[in-house]
Amino acid sequence: MTTPPQVLPGQIIPVEVDEVPVDEVAPGITVRMLPGMAGIRTWVIDLAPGAEWPEPDVHETYGEAYFVVEGEIIEGDRTYGPGTYVAFGSETSHRPRTETGVRAFGFNYDV
Repeated sequence: MTTPPQVLPGQIIPVEVDEVPVDEVAPGITVRMLPGMAGIRTWVIDLAPGAEWPEPDVHETYGEAYFVVEGEIIEGDRTYGPGTYVAFGSETSHRPRTETGVRAFGFNYDV
């Protein structure tokens, strides 16, 4: 996976998301790693219509959160659309999928 720059104190790093290098997670699923601060991994994921995360995403020690920018993401029996913020605490797991395609902006808290 591409390692993005870390935002240092006093530094501002603007990026055009669509110009950030793409890493393929699985067929129809890509991630763009964005600049972040110590202890926080920041990313944008794109899932093509019909895509499903390849295996459960387990958060044993730290949480994760994402914001749905466009499309819909399905978690279990719940569907989340644009403008929805979903947060997972430690000791959780999920396996996102989509029927419509989705772009989400998220964070992993690794502190």
